[in-house]
Amino acid sequence: MARLLPTATCFPSRLSSCRSRASSSSTFTGAPLFTSVRLCRMPRRNQGMTCMATSAAGSPQLDGDENPYEVLGVNPIEGFDMMKAAYTRRRKDAEKRGDEAYLAKLEKAYDKIMMSQLTSRKKGLTFGQFQVSKDIKYADKQPIVPWGPRYSKSSVKDMRINMAISAVFAIWIFVNRNAEWRPLQFLAFIFFYRIFEKLKASEPVVSSTLNEYGEDEGRGLRMGKRMLRSLSLVFGCIAISSLGYTGILNLIEFLGHCIPVFLYNNQELIVTTATSIMLYIMASYYK
Repeated sequence: MARLLPTATCFPSRLSSCRSRASSSSTFTGAPLFTSVRLCRMPRRNQGMTCMATSAAGSPQLDGDENPYEVLGVNPIEGFDMMKAAYTRRRKDAEKRGDEAYLAKLEKAYDKIMMSQLTSRKKGLTFGQFQVSKDIKYADKQPIVPWGPRYSKSSVKDMRINMAISAVFAIWIFVNRNAEWRPLQFLAFIFFYRIFEKLKASEPVVSSTLNEYGEDEGRGLRMGKRMLRSLSLVFGCIAISSLGYTGILNLIEFLGHCIPVFLYNNQELIVTTATSIMLYIMASYYK
């Protein structure tokens, strides 16, 4: 590429060569400035700048093509299930149309996003700088008995509420010795609700499992697990209290002693009181 440049305005890289050439072919004595010009051939340089767009999920680009999130038609901050649902829906549409080019681009975009999210999760990140919960990051470190109670201390307010509930039903059964197990039934129902809500509040945030129609398939399953666990903890406390009372009576008979009248005639009082104490401990310190 040839440019018409005055010898006095050559670029610094060519300034010395231009001056040497200009001094040999022209003189500036008594002559106006810029009267002598030369054609200086400037080498063509590729001065391109690569601009890499970044996104909140790890900047996955399609090697110069459009953003993979735009190909799938999703937002980078959306969860994996939303992306998978969008990918499945668009893939079916492309297969129906027979658009092989779009199908290949869709597969490439989906692979890019999956690889980016996998790299982020290995580093303990989901999107941007949001940290992954320790229960998810260290999911392989499960307790020895996964279905057993786990330590989880409640707030002071919840502990006081649980204590008040247990005290009310203990006083009820103490005042009315023959209540036909109604205090125990109400006690079990109320603490079932308390433990159920505690499990719901302490449950780690999980992205909704959506099918191709946008329906959450895992919501009912998670709710069923919470309900089953709450029932198991409540009836476990009742069973331990009942079996403990029966075991004490059998132990006394096995040792050849007489069963005390108070112990024999107050089964409902003892079992209900023991259950209320155990349910208070379970709802306040475990889940």
